[in-house]
Amino acid sequence: MSKLYFRYGAMNCGKSSSLMQVAHNYEENNKKVVVIKSIIDTKGEKFLESRIGLKRKVDILLKEKESLKKHYSKLNNEISCILVDEAQFLTPKQVEELWDITKKLNIPVICYGLKVDFKSNLFAGSKRLIELADELEELITICSCGKRAKFNARYVDNNFTLDGKEVLIDGSKSNVIYKPLCGKCYLKELEKYK
Repeated sequence: MSKLYFRYGAMNCGKSSSLMQVAHNYEENNKKVVVIKSIIDTKGEKFLESRIGLKRKVDILLKEKESLKKHYSKLNNEISCILVDEAQFLTPKQVEELWDITKKLNIPVICYGLKVDFKSNLFAGSKRLIELADELEELITICSCGKRAKFNARYVDNNFTLDGKEVLIDGSKSNVIYKPLCGKCYLKELEKYK
């Protein structure tokens, strides 16, 4: 029976580039993959874009509350794997549909995404993935201090902030960037902010 995988990590841990590498490996062996991305991630529009310059067109640009069931006709026994980028933006229902695909259609699904937002709260999609995934894997990145990063700090105009909507894509007009921080550095920023 196929599995649902959730590979998560802080910003800059290589989630999108890892997904594209997995897709390449399948395709190099003449296996077909379906790549899905949430429409909420406006960066790259219909493309996945990694910070190291890799780019790939998605097969399904999933709308916010769209059911995956309308795409089942694309999912047949020729599909070797479904790869999902920015999985934190999925709804719990969409995650449940991906889990169903692994069990009913016997297609493995590998989801890549952030576990927590800039306030260190679980994203709804990530929470449901943690609850349902057959396997969890943390992708590692480092903080500027050199320690393992687990937090996603939001900076607007180079100032740390806890203000704003949960989803604000970096590179937008408001000069938003995210930095991966270890617990100690994140706590320092919180203390300065208060």
